[in-house]
Amino acid sequence: MMIKKSQFCRNLMISQLLLLTVAVAYPQKSGFGVPNLQKYDNKLFHFGFSIGYNLFDFNLKSNAYYPESDSLMTINTRAISGFSLGIVTDLRIWKYFDLRFIPGLSFGERVLTYDFTNTKKVDDCQRRIESVYLDLPLLFKIKSSRMHNVRVYVIGGVQYSLDLISNQKKQSKRPNEYLVKLNHNDLQGQVGFGLDFYCTYFKLTTEVKMGFGVLNLLVPESHIYTTNIQSVKSKTLQVSIIFE
Repeated sequence: MMIKKSQFCRNLMISQLLLLTVAVAYPQKSGFGVPNLQKYDNKLFHFGFSIGYNLFDFNLKSNAYYPESDSLMTINTRAISGFSLGIVTDLRIWKYFDLRFIPGLSFGERVLTYDFTNTKKVDDCQRRIESVYLDLPLLFKIKSSRMHNVRVYVIGGVQYSLDLISNQKKQSKRPNEYLVKLNHNDLQGQVGFGLDFYCTYFKLTTEVKMGFGVLNLLVPESHIYTTNIQSVKSKTLQVSIIFE
């Protein structure tokens, strides 16, 4: 039995290319004249909101051989697009260093697809897991020098997430219906990068961020959909537009 990876890395590369395209194109239009918002970075606090596109996925680790898994060949993970909303609080610690707290909600879904050697119905070969996360990230932002109306930065930190619709305690409603249950608490390490664009009246930011879970989310149960999995950890990709 083997576990295949999703198209997660491909989506990350596409996001990076889009962000770099914006970075190259923007200075060609805004590289002349008086810079916008010249006193913006002198303020101690900044507030705003974010709108994001996300992909939820899993890092799966398979278990040792189980006799009941003879018919199970592979487990595939598939990420499905979702969206995120957040409120930005930014504390200026130093000229090139900020502390950011962006509580918000993330809506997403993941699919586990099981490939059996014997014939099974489509419903028996997939397990869909929906989530609505209350995200509480604490992030450190390291910025470059301002280049007229553009600034580049990297970001990193930790995020606690609570799944508001977790199936951890959910019971099957039909006979022979087996659920893959996940714990409602999650903790991630996050890294990313972005671009700040200083517009006439506000700052616009485009950001790409990845998160990697450190907790095993799987609730172990004695059926074929979980006995072949040792651990399930979250993996996320988020592309955000932030207004401050």
